[in-house]
Amino acid sequence: MLFSATRAVSPSRRPVAALLTVGVAVALAACGSTPTAPSTVDQTVGPSISPDKSAPPTPVVPPTWPLTGVASADVVTRPALTVKIENSTEARPQTGLDQADMVWEEVVEGGITRYAAVYQSVVPDKVGPIRSVRPMDAGISAPMHGLIAFSGGQPSFVNEIKAAGVQIISMDLGAKGFARTSTRRAPHNVLGTPSTFWSLADANHSASPGPQFAFAATAEQASAVASGTPAVTIDIHMSGVEHPIWTWSAAQNAFLRSEGTAPAVTSTGTRLSATNVVVLRVRLADTGTRDPAGNPVPETVMNDTGEALVFSGGKQIAAKWSKESVAKPVVLTGVDGAPITLAPGNTWIELVPRSSGSVSVS
Repeated sequence: MLFSATRAVSPSRRPVAALLTVGVAVALAACGSTPTAPSTVDQTVGPSISPDKSAPPTPVVPPTWPLTGVASADVVTRPALTVKIENSTEARPQTGLDQADMVWEEVVEGGITRYAAVYQSVVPDKVGPIRSVRPMDAGISAPMHGLIAFSGGQPSFVNEIKAAGVQIISMDLGAKGFARTSTRRAPHNVLGTPSTFWSLADANHSASPGPQFAFAATAEQASAVASGTPAVTIDIHMSGVEHPIWTWSAAQNAFLRSEGTAPAVTSTGTRLSATNVVVLRVRLADTGTRDPAGNPVPETVMNDTGEALVFSGGKQIAAKWSKESVAKPVVLTGVDGAPITLAPGNTWIELVPRSSGSVSVS
């Protein structure tokens, strides 16, 4: 009897055999074929950056008041107003003198002094006592091409100021804004209203003035503060009569004025003070005229050059001053020829005669 060579496969073993067969097939296929590259490639792409070629923003420079160098958002267009204010004993205490941007002190007849107070950033309610002009007032006021208010003056002096391009506001000519007070005797009792004076400005004298001195951006950068030596007391003999003294006050960050030993104050009791004190050594010339009392009237020679001292921040620095013409402002330079800068704030300019005046600093 013949038997078949094929053995029956148990149903329970078939899945294992099948898996082995498939595994061997896959292995053989892997050994005999080339690997396939992945269908996608991970590529890292950097951000797209292009240089900004636009111009940098223009720095915002705050506007400054031209006669003080003080930055303010309230700067307005307003002409410079010079007011002639008396400084005799009968005239003290003055009104509104503490609100001036600049005060020029000049020697007049008899050795007394008179002020040319310049207002622009502040509008005082009243100023005075207002008195007459002198020949040097043309050189002081002309560079600002504004207004000058006064009471009285020799015709030749008035004509010089007018010829220098300054608008005249004269009590004698009937200009508005002047009034006499009953609290003092004439002629020491004329007060003025600056707002009225400004309202009289014509079209040719309505612009703001240009700077009369160079100002540093900050007090610390002012020439005297940055490079000067300490100066606590400035003892000035304007003449044999007038003896102003300036004393540095760190608490008030200003020089405080005294008339001799008496503190100088206004009619409201405010102490007169200055951020900067500029001393110009000047020549006096004889005008050939006399006042009603017979005293010769001197003239401070403004178109000249000379030595100067500049005080800011409790320090001093030696300088030179020059003025090319009536219409040009005073220029301050250091001994090295570099420009002198002041600290932002008000300035008093002392026109000290070379022959009869003196200055000493503690």
